[in-house]
Amino acid sequence: MAFFKLLQPMFFVAVMALAAPRLPAAAGASAHLHVYMHDVLGDSAMIVVKGPRGVFGNTVVMDDVLTDGTAATSAAVGRAQGQYIVASSKGGFELMVSMNVVLTSGPYAGSSVTVMGRDDTGVAVRELAVVGGTGQFRMARGYVLWKTVRPDLLELDIYINP
Repeated sequence: MAFFKLLQPMFFVAVMALAAPRLPAAAGASAHLHVYMHDVLGDSAMIVVKGPRGVFGNTVVMDDVLTDGTAATSAAVGRAQGQYIVASSKGGFELMVSMNVVLTSGPYAGSSVTVMGRDDTGVAVRELAVVGGTGQFRMARGYVLWKTVRPDLLELDIYINP
């Protein structure tokens, strides 16, 4: 009888492990996404708060198209939805960025990546943090390297670690 009492907890653990929800096979694997973000002020990005001095404090909300190429007519792969706040410093023009990269096509369709960080526009390539995600990127960590191609177009390289 004592032997069966010993087996009960192990049986329970085995059943729970089999019943636990599983993420798709890609979950837990590293990923690299390369997209272009079309940030068109007055169209997909709107100033919702005007700062007290010049542009300092301006708050912009965005719902920008993400494409696989630089042309606005390139295939759409998702949306960049969020906000950025202008926090000009003595050294230059900086933004505080908070956004979700929502993927709508490709192998990660339905998943998203949450990005936050400081965008020092005076630097050619900036690094922002991946602080989470959903779907295949649940609990994601990583970073984004982003650079300005032209004022209304950013190139994003998103590196996601398991």
